[in-house]
Amino acid sequence: MTESGKSGVALLVGAGDAIGAAVARRFAAEGYCVCMARRDAEKSRSVVQEIVALGGMARAVSTDVRSEQAVQALFAQVEAELGPVEVCLFNAGANVNTPLIETSGRLFFKAWELACYGGFLTGREAARYMVPRGRGTILFTGATASVRGGSGFAAFAAAKFGLRAVAQSMARELAPKNIHVAHLIIDGAIDSEAIHGRLSAATGIMPERPPDSLIQTSSVAEAYWALHNQSRDGWTHELDLRPYSEPW
Repeated sequence: MTESGKSGVALLVGAGDAIGAAVARRFAAEGYCVCMARRDAEKSRSVVQEIVALGGMARAVSTDVRSEQAVQALFAQVEAELGPVEVCLFNAGANVNTPLIETSGRLFFKAWELACYGGFLTGREAARYMVPRGRGTILFTGATASVRGGSGFAAFAAAKFGLRAVAQSMARELAPKNIHVAHLIIDGAIDSEAIHGRLSAATGIMPERPPDSLIQTSSVAEAYWALHNQSRDGWTHELDLRPYSEPW
């Protein structure tokens, strides 16, 4: 699609098959033209086709969030071909669980480069377009590791802690410019193919769990939709989301 939705463009960076796809569906249902950006756009083809079949507007594009030039080109393309970015979600990051003495410098750097540096590039570029217009929402996906470093998660936690700091600094700087910056901490397992594979890895069978003990991607999308629609007299910067059964 090459036309903007009636509500503008929702640019989802690092839009995978779980949270990214759910957010795309939620915003498209409200009239946004959704652009799903990830390393391999072909992987989002089915979601784009689904949205278009339902009468929505969507496109998938390939990008590398670790490249400053690529992120700049992404925003320039979206603004020129789809319309003004009204909401931008940064959702990239790999959950790296490696013992400390096995964590190479390269692994540590790559985790930071994807989850933290990529978030900085995306947020900065979104701000460059939103600030002159005096409006916009910038959203970041966090994790338990954003606030608590666990055993084996030195690289991932450092990256997520860093992303949280970037988001917090952005929120304080951009709120007076009418740009809402929000950071959503996902403190629990997402009901997705990746989690199902991880939980069934030992036996090949998905273990039984209490009802509603995995976070539904639609619940995450609904939280992002609510954050985007908050009145500016009561903006939330940080929201934590977890199942009722999750210890914390």
